[in-house]
Amino acid sequence: MTPKKQSLLKEASHQIIAGGSAGYDSQSAHPVCLVEICLMHPLDVVKTRFQIQRGKADPNSYKGLGDCFRTIFRTEGVYGFYKGILPPILAETPKRAVKFFTFEQYKKLLSFTPISPGMALSVAGLGSGLTEALVVNPFEVVKVRLQANRDSFKVQPSTFAQARTIINTDGFGLRGLNKGLTSTLGRHGVFNMIYFGFYFNVKDAIPASQDPRLEFMRKFAIGLVSGTVSSCVNIPFDVAKSRIQGPQPVPGEIKYRSCFQTMALVYREEGYLALYKGLIPKIMRLGPGGAVMLLVYEYVSGWLQKNW
Repeated sequence: MTPKKQSLLKEASHQIIAGGSAGYDSQSAHPVCLVEICLMHPLDVVKTRFQIQRGKADPNSYKGLGDCFRTIFRTEGVYGFYKGILPPILAETPKRAVKFFTFEQYKKLLSFTPISPGMALSVAGLGSGLTEALVVNPFEVVKVRLQANRDSFKVQPSTFAQARTIINTDGFGLRGLNKGLTSTLGRHGVFNMIYFGFYFNVKDAIPASQDPRLEFMRKFAIGLVSGTVSSCVNIPFDVAKSRIQGPQPVPGEIKYRSCFQTMALVYREEGYLALYKGLIPKIMRLGPGGAVMLLVYEYVSGWLQKNW
């Protein structure tokens, strides 16, 4: 193998390991993301429940965030908050590895174009989000179906049983395990476009601190704002995804068919605020989570470049 190929292979390895480390700690050989998912998954369940309910006319409508938590706890027990947790656990490390590896590759390719460096970061983020969505969508379909189920945790099907049911009924295509793919592409593409573009452009614009603690706080604050802003902008795609992948209002009748058709329908029937359902639990999860993910990636990547 030539030195150039070895160098490219090492660089790619750094990016994949650092990206995967945003969800995996190679030092302890235990998934760090497991703790984050266990702590934050209840917010994801609540977010999905809000997104699939169809206004006050919905007989299963929650009155607010507190009512949602109380109702799930009362009717489904504490395990109700962990419905659909296995798909994120299985997908987290490969998803983050794909996210950061493809971001770096798209960024490198865009360096040969006349696009400005600042814009290239956003375009590379868009590309990485679209690629990530292709990997994660089947896991999302299974997760949403489990989260929407209001039966007792003991009664509802397992993750693998739910996946088998979807495949046996509708197959692997856009009506089955890849249902809602366009919405997932929009959700991840828009999120990563703003997430990476905002973080790296703002980080370069604000002078670094020589104090390691202040530098950590500077990066964490920028990452927090980046994750929060990205969540606010991409949530209409998230609502559309949940409506398409979740149970339809009338069994056997498909009401929510495609991304923009679903957005238009939700807007027409429930108003524009319905496109922002689940925003608070989403921000509570992805604001700090987005900051941690970028910090882990940067520090692990820096360590690998110095030591390997």
